[in-house]
Amino acid sequence: MTAWHRASVSEQHEAVLSGDVDLADLLSHYLARIDAHNPSINALVHIDRDSALSRADQLKKRLAEGEAPGLLGLPSADKDLVSRAGMPTGYGSATAIGQSLPTESDPMALWLDEVGAINVGKSATSEFGLSASTESVVAGPTRNPHDLTRSAGGSSGGAAAAVAAGLLPFAPGSDGGGSIRIPALACGVVGGEPSR
Repeated sequence: MTAWHRASVSEQHEAVLSGDVDLADLLSHYLARIDAHNPSINALVHIDRDSALSRADQLKKRLAEGEAPGLLGLPSADKDLVSRAGMPTGYGSATAIGQSLPTESDPMALWLDEVGAINVGKSATSEFGLSASTESVVAGPTRNPHDLTRSAGGSSGGAAAAVAAGLLPFAPGSDGGGSIRIPALACGVVGGEPSR
């Protein structure tokens, strides 16, 4: 299959485990889509190709050793409220400009690593995740991939827009008052509010 972004998460995971798709090839498919579509959608505010490609190489070893965690080899992006060691966290805010890089990762980033996801960067959010639309002074608005004149909702609008545009097979968000549910509805994707 060449249009991997049209396959379900489980189909992609099964293809990785069976060897029907190489981890690096799957990642390259999504990186190419990010290059082509993210500039107009603005779903991802930070992209780290080198770390993602390095992670794919590490996961190939885990796969060869028979490991098969639930999201092995699937690209994703942290919401830009989640700290990941060595990667900037902008919080959608000008107040974060110039901050030093975190030396530790938040639990969500650690869990995604544990289950084998490949982080490609950070998804856009409203300033500190406090708005129902994903727009910030530093990153600008995140557009709905179905209609670029419309909002992707918020505050996890970058995550929803990235999945709806086929830039990522899945993306985590956070939700205190609709921040996953609003963008999921706006972008036409499945979103689930996590338990506390």
